Amino acid sequence: MRLVEGKIAIVTGGGANIGEACAKMLADHGAAVAIADINEEGAQRVAGEIGEAGGKAIGLKVDLGDEASVSAMVAAVAEEFGRIDILHNNAANTGAAQMTRDGSLAEMEPEVWDAAFDINVRGTMFVTKHVVPQMIAAGGGSIINTSSGVSLLGDVLNPAYSASKAAVNALTRNTATQFGRANIRCNAILPGLVLSPVARAQMTEEQLGMIQRHVLLPRESVANDIAGAVLWLASDLASFVTGQIISADGGIVHHQPHYADMLDMFAAMQAQQ
Repeated sequence: MRLVEGKIAIVTGGGANIGEACAKMLADHGAAVAIADINEEGAQRVAGEIGEAGGKAIGLKVDLGDEASVSAMVAAVAEEFGRIDILHNNAANTGAAQMTRDGSLAEMEPEVWDAAFDINVRGTMFVTKHVVPQMIAAGGGSIINTSSGVSLLGDVLNPAYSASKAAVNALTRNTATQFGRANIRCNAILPGLVLSPVARAQMTEEQLGMIQRHVLLPRESVANDIAGAVLWLASDLASFVTGQIISADGGIVHHQPHYADMLDMFAAMQAQQ
């Protein structure tokens, strides 16, 4: 069963990692996909791989910090395919240069804070702004925003990123409320740590193990875990789901803080028996 057969989708940040997995899964289920990315080479590569697999896709360069670039990208998709049914606002500023500078609030550089909000929030707003009229003309659509589990909880690092993703949650609910009567749904997916090649390169095995201790399910998260949630929200199976902030994180934000310590204590007790 192909869940989005004949639909037209845009995936921002679709040139690698989570966005790539989402674009390919939407294409596998029958959507024609526009992969929009600041990295045009990556967008074209993913579009080419979708085409080689029998799907339909185009790759487009877009700078989410530039509204004119966003407007031109959306217009190009509408001209190519005639309408837009699905928008996955996935792109975010998560480069190593940005994230390593996103540390203590007491030492926060204004440009680091602004860079997080410029792409993660303002860019998401720009794409939504220009896609919504296309969806209204087509009779409705589904918008899925990639947020993050850190939007719900405090942490010792990345406050600019966390705050920007909390703003994405608010933007999600406002979009759902403003355009629900136009048959436009809007929801957010909150991943935990997804072990893309980029994430693995930026973290030590000790850091990965520390986080994995707190995941309820017995495996690491991969990009297709997020893609499956995006596919469901894009499809008619979720036709009455809107305004929701949905965690897809293996349960890492849904347990007592001492969960992992309790498991270690129980294991030590059993070993002594």
